[in-house]
Amino acid sequence: MISKEQFQKEIELIVANAIREDVGDGDHSSLACIPEQATGKAKLLVKDNGIIAGVEFAKTVFQHIDKDLKMDILIEDGSKVAYGDIVFYVEGASQSILKAERLVLNAMQRMSAIATKTKQFVDLLEGTGTKILDTRKTTPGIRALEKWAVKIGGGENHRFALYDMIMLKDNHIDFAGGITKAINKTKAYLKNTNRDLKIIVEARNLEEIQEILQNKGVYRILIDNFNYEDTKKAVALIGDTCLTESSGGINEKTIRKYAECGVDYISSGALTHSVYNMDLSLKAV
Repeated sequence: MISKEQFQKEIELIVANAIREDVGDGDHSSLACIPEQATGKAKLLVKDNGIIAGVEFAKTVFQHIDKDLKMDILIEDGSKVAYGDIVFYVEGASQSILKAERLVLNAMQRMSAIATKTKQFVDLLEGTGTKILDTRKTTPGIRALEKWAVKIGGGENHRFALYDMIMLKDNHIDFAGGITKAINKTKAYLKNTNRDLKIIVEARNLEEIQEILQNKGVYRILIDNFNYEDTKKAVALIGDTCLTESSGGINEKTIRKYAECGVDYISSGALTHSVYNMDLSLKAV
């Protein structure tokens, strides 16, 4: 996984690029009708039910735009919220609040939706010992926000990107000439480049599971698109040799049954690619 420093850099890049995209050479709507010296106060109003996420990100945005903006946080990230709740107040220069408004709302609405969906999956897994993972099926440019939201919702992050973990999927295996060749080439590459990256290998059937197990150095086996019975067989075959992960179209209706097969992790792209933004608004008070 990437370091805290790398992650923070990603957040800073997201904020800077979003402001560049949205503000450009100025918020002319505010500049046209609001005096530079004017001050005001606004509240973040919840118009939905779920898990709130992005409060700390909002703090970063407000500080980036105007270090004199002050937040009074009433509800922290990861908390349950209901229609009518006020998450925070922000006070300071009116022009600065308005400049930050859309970025804060866009980010928090999406992050809250992801955190809410993740919490639903976490609750469905309660008592099984299986943990929910996100994937790289994220919105280009804001992956750090979406993975942050998964953590806020109680899930765990898979690899952040292509550079922080080795994941040998079906295409890698086919292009490399088979599972064993792909694994051996990967281990040689890591040795030659002096990299210490964990290796995950995808299996499409039980025969591939058996071949993967003949190779040392695999951190986790991805049991992809297996039915329940074959997943149980795969888990039994793997035993304590390495960790196990189920994936492939697993949803709210099926996640519990896959967890009961004994896998360590279940990964779901739906956490980040199939959510409806939580309804939030920033209103002057």
